[in-house]
Amino acid sequence: MDKVMAQLEGLAAHYEELQEMMADPEVINDTKRYMEVSKEEADLREVVQKYKKYKAYQKEIADNKKIISDESDADLVEMAKEENSELEKELPELEEQIRILMLPKDPNDDKDIIMEIRGAAGGDEASLFAGDLLRMYEKYAERQGWKVSMVDSEPTEVGGYKRVAIMITGDKVYSKLKYENGAHRVQRIPVTESQGRVHTSTATVAVMPEYEQVDIDLDPKDIRVDVYRSSGAGGQHINKTSSAVRMTHLPTGIVVAMQDQRSQQQNREKAMQILKSRVYDYYETQNRDKYDAKRKNAVGTGDRSERIRTYNYPQNRVTDHRIGLTINKLDRVMNGELDEIIDALILYNQTKQLEELADKNA
Repeated sequence: MDKVMAQLEGLAAHYEELQEMMADPEVINDTKRYMEVSKEEADLREVVQKYKKYKAYQKEIADNKKIISDESDADLVEMAKEENSELEKELPELEEQIRILMLPKDPNDDKDIIMEIRGAAGGDEASLFAGDLLRMYEKYAERQGWKVSMVDSEPTEVGGYKRVAIMITGDKVYSKLKYENGAHRVQRIPVTESQGRVHTSTATVAVMPEYEQVDIDLDPKDIRVDVYRSSGAGGQHINKTSSAVRMTHLPTGIVVAMQDQRSQQQNREKAMQILKSRVYDYYETQNRDKYDAKRKNAVGTGDRSERIRTYNYPQNRVTDHRIGLTINKLDRVMNGELDEIIDALILYNQTKQLEELADKNA
């Protein structure tokens, strides 16, 4: 803990500097600079507050020990002992909270996301399950106070989705939903099943941080743009103009098609936004695979062929295979109550990071 405390002294001093800068008229008048300083101050606030509380507890314990050794008043001595008994119980818990807050942060945790859900094995039932997952994430986002917007979709005739992409914006979206990457398996009796047999189907979920201009620049020479007429529902506007856009990133072969917006320009902007995220995610996944090979104990967040979770309808059961968590609350989970699962995944990952850190410092 001594190394951590030495770091915290420096962070606390830097935090004071940031607060002074936020009151500086020169910084206030520079909107971009002020936003950067505000964000850094907000990121440090919790750990600095915990550190100050930790130091205050230590001082109280030391003061009480002095009273216990020097004071002749029995009541005061007893009061000091009781206070120390409580404080000494809370101190280790506070230390653990500080250690977790000091773990290396994922640089993408604060970002909004683009989520793609695809029906995989199981035909119509897989597409229906993709739709169920979409509604589950929409309800979870609503509970978190996040905003969901449709990016692109390929609905099926039975009311599901072959593929659907959404954008979720809000506070630290990626930090919670990054663990949803992978294959989700459903076990249930399909609507079309006349014999009452349980079928197994899968849908895959891909979660990509939304990247802005500063994060990645794509060379225009590497992008082929095709325009064509939109198809599908859309009233009189549809098919009259070539408003749909297809972008192909030649080095990776990634293709993005967009026709949901009203104008070609809007479709271009949206397609470029999605293309940037997919290309960045492509290269990040390659890097992450190399990293995860060295760090096998981490919760998987990259391999989309990895079966991460099973949803068993007959038994109202959800199992996350990465951490061995099983809960009999499928109905509530599908209604967007994902906190228990996501909190467990975050805690598992933090525990593994702490173990690795302890091994490194041993």
